[in-house]
Amino acid sequence: MKLLVHLSVFLLFCTHKSSGISHPKPACRYPPSQWCRSLEIAIECKVQKQCMEVNATRTLLQSVPPVSVTLYYESLCPACRVFITQQLFPTWTMLQDIMTVTLVPYGNAKEISSGNSPFTCQHGEPECRGNLIEACIIHLSKHSAFQIIYCMESAADVLGAAQSCLQLYAPSVSWSSVDSCLTTGLGYKLMHANAAMTRALNPPHTHVPWVTFNGEYSTDYEDKAMSSLFHLVCQLYKGPKPPACTGAQVKLDRSFC
Repeated sequence: MKLLVHLSVFLLFCTHKSSGISHPKPACRYPPSQWCRSLEIAIECKVQKQCMEVNATRTLLQSVPPVSVTLYYESLCPACRVFITQQLFPTWTMLQDIMTVTLVPYGNAKEISSGNSPFTCQHGEPECRGNLIEACIIHLSKHSAFQIIYCMESAADVLGAAQSCLQLYAPSVSWSSVDSCLTTGLGYKLMHANAAMTRALNPPHTHVPWVTFNGEYSTDYEDKAMSSLFHLVCQLYKGPKPPACTGAQVKLDRSFC
């Protein structure tokens, strides 16, 4: 089980009682996903003991290569949004110590040599802009990228949610840097790289979402991924199975608020 998930929820909503009224515990300035990134952050957020346990578990698992999951998708594709929000992100939340996720926003888009935009997209110009925004966010926000993309894809308005999702999960990355990526040509270079990755797929993709595991695609993998990605990742991982996969209980130092 990904211990940091429980740690985040447990501490974020920690309250104390005073005169019969519950008051939220002040949060540190970092989002929960970053609490164990460094000793300094853990100390500031008062979770150093819990992070030591999380990191000890992670070290044991890192002796075996993680399962590499790559998603080729489109920002406004309904099926892609369902897969990201109902399969990929929940699985990664639980199993991120034994899996890596690479997001490639492009899908069924086409590169063209004329027009205002060098790309056309299956769901029109808004999707091309969504792909471009997400490519820039992935490039700029690094470790927080998946949380931001999930936040966008789970929103009613994918494009409209971009700025607030960025601020929530990567407050150190300014929206102006994303805007610069969109307008200076960097975004198109990133999209061209995504187009090249997508065209290089073997076998060629015929639809999205298109998912590869350790660089390989098969209809069997796809069927399993669409029904229960969690179990497939547990099955593909070659090392000792983490507690989340086996259902084993883990004895931790328990703390309460």
